[in-house]
Amino acid sequence: MQGSFTQWLHGFLPQPLAASRTERLRATAGACVGLFVTALLSHMLAPGLAAWLIAPMGASAVLLFCVPASPLAQPWSVVGGNTLSALVGVACWHLVPDPLLAAPLAGCLAIAAMFALRCLHPPGGAVALTAVLGGAAVHTAGWHFALLPVALNSAVIVGAALLYNNLTGRRYPHAPHAADRNLHATGDPAPAARLGITEQDLEAAMARYGEVLDVGRDDLLAIVDDARQLALHRHFRERTCAELMSRHVIAAGPRDTLDHARDLLLRHRLQGVPVLDGQRRLLGFLSQEDLLRQSGWGARLRALVPGAAPRVEDAMHRIVAVLDGGEPLARLVPLLGGEGHRQVAITGAGGAVVGVVGRSDLLAALCERQLETAS
Repeated sequence: MQGSFTQWLHGFLPQPLAASRTERLRATAGACVGLFVTALLSHMLAPGLAAWLIAPMGASAVLLFCVPASPLAQPWSVVGGNTLSALVGVACWHLVPDPLLAAPLAGCLAIAAMFALRCLHPPGGAVALTAVLGGAAVHTAGWHFALLPVALNSAVIVGAALLYNNLTGRRYPHAPHAADRNLHATGDPAPAARLGITEQDLEAAMARYGEVLDVGRDDLLAIVDDARQLALHRHFRERTCAELMSRHVIAAGPRDTLDHARDLLLRHRLQGVPVLDGQRRLLGFLSQEDLLRQSGWGARLRALVPGAAPRVEDAMHRIVAVLDGGEPLARLVPLLGGEGHRQVAITGAGGAVVGVVGRSDLLAALCERQLETAS
């Protein structure tokens, strides 16, 4: 009981911030630029407004420039949430004469409306209260308050965030990471593929909390994947792929016949071989399964025609796993483990293949590390 109470008390302590000093300066300067541009353009576009910059824009600036990846800081959340909340606030001021009742009603109804239209934006609650408690200047504007200055302020500050964040290296709007479901030519799969987690798994896990989580699904997946990679890197220390690879590479050429490739696999007792060009650049990979797919009647008939015998390039698959020799050893784990590759080609200068790493090589390294830890 005491431990739970102590843990509860720790919730009142300041939480650590992962932002670097550079990021803090970037965000601070961005908020200053965003608010100044919003005030200037709003004043120029609507010079007759008594309130050309509303206070909740300060809160919107915190989200837009400090946490631009947050789902609560995306363009529709900012413009839609603020404008919708203003409309709700004006409606409450008109329908409920007592501000003591109108203000909290405006706040809660604005939240409900933002949930309904998927534009939840925390400053929207302040906009709704401003519509009720903002005084004569706001009340005189009536329904126009939602358009000028709220919608105008929101649109301008989002435009400033679009420009500033992208110029300073922050993706905005923060669309999901490009998640190619197939392996890239480099053999680097998407985070979901490396972790073996489906979108449904992640959605179900997030739904268990039953509350709004201020992190996007794709960002959460990327964070988990980065943490896993760092843990593997720590496990293997500073070892690189070049230290583990076998430098004796048994390879086939693209114009070799399948009979030659089959003999190569049988002679060296291999499950597959990389296919290299004249400069030893990787073109593909030929496995036993690839050979079996070419063993039907059609292939046998082609073999009877001079010059028509199937070649390695006709049977190989081009989705391959490739890593540079200087890459950390941890990069091999998802490729040879979760992705099911039998071999990873290791490249050197100019992209030439200088070695290969198989599952047995990685297993030996894991066992070696386990024995070191036990001793």
